[in-house]
Amino acid sequence: MDKIHVGGQAVIEGVMMRAPRSVAIAVRRPDGEIVVKKELAIPLSERFPVVKLPIVRGAVALFTSLIIGIKALNFSANEAMTEDEKKEDTKKNGGKEGGSELSSWAMAGTMSIAFGFGICLFFLFPLYLTKLLTPVIGDNNVIFNLVDGVIRVAVFLIYIWAISRMEDIQRVFQYHGAEHKSIFAFEAGELLSIESVRKYPRLHPRCGTSFLLIVMLVSIAVFSLIPKLWPFYLKAGSRVILLPMIAGISYEFLKWSASHDTHPLVKMVITPGLALQRLTTREPDDTQIEVAIRAMNEALEVNAGFKDDRIVV
Repeated sequence: MDKIHVGGQAVIEGVMMRAPRSVAIAVRRPDGEIVVKKELAIPLSERFPVVKLPIVRGAVALFTSLIIGIKALNFSANEAMTEDEKKEDTKKNGGKEGGSELSSWAMAGTMSIAFGFGICLFFLFPLYLTKLLTPVIGDNNVIFNLVDGVIRVAVFLIYIWAISRMEDIQRVFQYHGAEHKSIFAFEAGELLSIESVRKYPRLHPRCGTSFLLIVMLVSIAVFSLIPKLWPFYLKAGSRVILLPMIAGISYEFLKWSASHDTHPLVKMVITPGLALQRLTTREPDDTQIEVAIRAMNEALEVNAGFKDDRIVV
């Protein structure tokens, strides 16, 4: 049997798990019930072979993950509502139940806003600050891009630290820890139970948090290739255009490092990403681990043609 790679994401009061050909979201409602949404998700690479190419697959993975992630968050937000909140939500939507479910247009708008906010905060804002510092740092291209990169990483770290202080986000980070533990247990060939999952670490080398940090670092090298004589608007536009390539390179590195994580040099390189996960994950309780296991089981069950004796329903 081929080795199956499973990834995931923490959502509001739940976990989303992705197997190669399926997605499952498990959310705990306020009354304690675990509700699940699962579906077959045929990878684009099965329909378009070009998506399998290195670099390209990473860029596609970034945008695909963004779409699936926003849909999962939308589902979890609705299911995690109390009855009073649902009634209020229905009232706001003219008596239509489930009115807060996003339409395709609303989903596209949400994605555009989220993507635009990320680009402005982590790419354009640091560039603008660095431009203001030009009288101090000079116009050397290497120094300019190093300062730009340092500011970008600093903004990213401050942002992660700031949201980690929010009480609601801390619960999401607990589910993030539960997701990692469940994936570790599955990869180790363990029976998926609360007892077996609980003992695994909450820091995982293939985490999206590590990926984002790698993106920040790779961007320093890529942006250094932009001519220093270009005006500000061209430098800003090039950062947006080059983002898919940066995501692709970062994806390849993360994929490679995950399969060589026992090498001393690789361990040293991935250590910052693992350290950052101490902010974006928390130790989960047993109820949160239970939700993560349920999401894992459901994703594997739906995954086309996959059967495994370790699945506990």
